[in-house]
Amino acid sequence: MPPDQSVTGLSNLLRRLSWPALRRLGIHLGGAEQSIVRGPGIEYTDAREYTPGDDSRLIDWNLTARSDRPFVKDSFPERALDAWLVLDVSPSMAWGTARCLKGRLVNEMAVAASELLARSGNRVGVILFGAGQPAIVPPRAGRTHRMRLLASLEAAGTTPEAGTTDLTAALERVERVARRRALVLLVTDFLTAGGWERPLARMSLRHEIVAVHVTDPREHAIPNVGVVTFEDPETGRQLTVDTSSRKLRARFEEAATAQRAQLEERLRRCRVDVLQISTDEELMPRLVHFLATRRALRSARGPRPWDAPAAAIPASTQGAPIR
Repeated sequence: MPPDQSVTGLSNLLRRLSWPALRRLGIHLGGAEQSIVRGPGIEYTDAREYTPGDDSRLIDWNLTARSDRPFVKDSFPERALDAWLVLDVSPSMAWGTARCLKGRLVNEMAVAASELLARSGNRVGVILFGAGQPAIVPPRAGRTHRMRLLASLEAAGTTPEAGTTDLTAALERVERVARRRALVLLVTDFLTAGGWERPLARMSLRHEIVAVHVTDPREHAIPNVGVVTFEDPETGRQLTVDTSSRKLRARFEEAATAQRAQLEERLRRCRVDVLQISTDEELMPRLVHFLATRRALRSARGPRPWDAPAAAIPASTQGAPIR
């Protein structure tokens, strides 16, 4: 398929998709997401007794007619949310043995996610992390800002800073920067030292987090290609092994399986959703299935049980921007 037709087909597919938020994250006026405050809106929640200052247009006349006092409808107004793309641009991303490099897959995920999340006034920001200090682009709305985000990602991916990935420091930086409730999309291969579980678990109490695990087939199994020297792209350490050894390949697969199971258990304890993507598969089928699962989950169960209780908007401040 010619490149222009491929791009057109991807754009048409993204237009038919949406990224459903499972929590009430709306905070900015003018959006279409669920909010944690109560006020004028189309999502009916409950009815309460009328108090002086309430809008008379919100009176529930059916309920009022069956009682001896007036009642008004409570609903959740629609708002726009903040979304953070926390993207791994470490040297380990400049590697891949299948369809593309892991870094290229991160770029594809960032393009698709920013397109889906930057709708209806939602504000999208980016935090790029690797070996050095994370680079931050604050959340804003608009196509120009989105192009700026993607340009910063492309520039960071071409010249990754040498050194080991510090995911713990990156998550702690996200905690300090993302002060308001937000949707956080963490895209990384998790090839880093431990300790990141604690800040991630703290973040999940306030934010809705989706961990996108980027992998390559050779991280789970190595082929029989004789004597090979492997090099760690972040530390430069080298190891020469004989891949013709069946015992060695079996031990490697066993260790890789155990490592993956341990990672899944850590993420489950942190209460984050997980999307697995690999360099040997196309991104969009995986993403479409993941979003369909989230839509079904949102329709079946509504907001997650650990969401904060809704807070009523005082009559004097309804319609005012939320800070």
